[in-house]
Amino acid sequence: MQLMIQRTSKVLLGLKRPIVLRSGVAATAQTLLVNILILGLGVGTGVITARVLGPSGRGEQAAIIMVPQFLAYALTLGLPEALVYNLKRYPDRTSQLFSAALLLATFMGAVATLVGVLLVPHWLTEYSPAVIRFAQLSTLIAPVSLTALILTSALQAREAFALYNAARYLPPLLTLLALIVLALLHRLTPFSAALSYLLPAVPVLLWMLSRLWKLYRPRWYRLRSASKSLTSYGLRSYGVDLAGTLTYYLDRVLLVGLVAPATLGLYVVALSLARMLNVFHAAVVSVLFTKTSGRPVEEVVALTGLAARASTTLTLLAAMGLTVLGPRVLSLVYGQDYLGAVTVFRLLVLEVVLSGMAWVLAQAFMALGRPGLVTLLQGVGLSISVPLLLVLVPPYGLEGAGLALLISATLRLVLALVSFPLILQMRIPRLWLTRTDIYAIFYREEQ
Repeated sequence: MQLMIQRTSKVLLGLKRPIVLRSGVAATAQTLLVNILILGLGVGTGVITARVLGPSGRGEQAAIIMVPQFLAYALTLGLPEALVYNLKRYPDRTSQLFSAALLLATFMGAVATLVGVLLVPHWLTEYSPAVIRFAQLSTLIAPVSLTALILTSALQAREAFALYNAARYLPPLLTLLALIVLALLHRLTPFSAALSYLLPAVPVLLWMLSRLWKLYRPRWYRLRSASKSLTSYGLRSYGVDLAGTLTYYLDRVLLVGLVAPATLGLYVVALSLARMLNVFHAAVVSVLFTKTSGRPVEEVVALTGLAARASTTLTLLAAMGLTVLGPRVLSLVYGQDYLGAVTVFRLLVLEVVLSGMAWVLAQAFMALGRPGLVTLLQGVGLSISVPLLLVLVPPYGLEGAGLALLISATLRLVLALVSFPLILQMRIPRLWLTRTDIYAIFYREEQ
């Protein structure tokens, strides 16, 4: 036992307080369970919309809800990460920081709506006038989405993971209930389905705001210094947000203008099924940045490497099973009309594994105040994926899109790995899980 403890200490590179790891594991486990719940809810909503609307209607609904979501995430100015970082670093200024973040989010949400109304007609050129008008109206929800990001970040900063996770699973739960009712009443259309995805964010936002208002007690004066602190870190990390948003949405953003609604519907179903695998990496990222911010570089790298190994091992095991069962799952769950997405689905499964590992590793640089580096890594990946999508999609269709994303994910992972010795002067974290790692994850010894 003593030898095992010594090995664990070496793996963690001098971690002084195992209680941090213990609480991090507990929060990650809780978040993972919620991610699995959200995954199940997503499968339920996806099955209903895919079977009732068909590939064409599913593509129209996806285009409508993508507009406000993409704009809200694209115009964050890095505020979610900036709020977490500053609340952890300046606990005596929480009220002013929270107040300033709310004001900035409201303003940028209004900008997102304006941009959306002007941009949609030039974006959804392959869609009917009715879809275009409805997509323009849907941009009114962008301020709600952006403010919700700020509120969930505030919950993360307080390590209130129970409330944080509740705020994450309530919207898809309400969406599923709305879709079931509409389907039973034979009122499910691409437009009513889009509303079922967008409107549940409103009551959840009001609930979060009421809880956080009591915790942070906003003050609407002397906000200049707080705004400066937020924008200083936020603008440096904004590239991370923007690059992450573009990485997440870029394929669909470009496909909207390159393929017909039915083809987009096939792709969205394949992408949704493949991204089920994000459940493990997403759970780790939700906790890792909060737990490692402000800690010594050795400790950050050790925890990040351990988190990357554990989450990727679980993801890879699930990916192997899902790759084998993919055609049967697409046929049984979504219907025979979606079997044309089998090949792109398998490409996307591998892309999810690689990109998820790269994103976990990138949290080390975020926690060490190097958001600019993460922006650069994401930007390089995007600079490869955009031309590849434009070149490969016209001749190869959906398979070309999957291959473009896979090449981009591979490049991002390689760049993230070599950045450890080049930027931090630390060894590249080991990528395979060992028995010592498993013991470290469940280490309960307190000092």
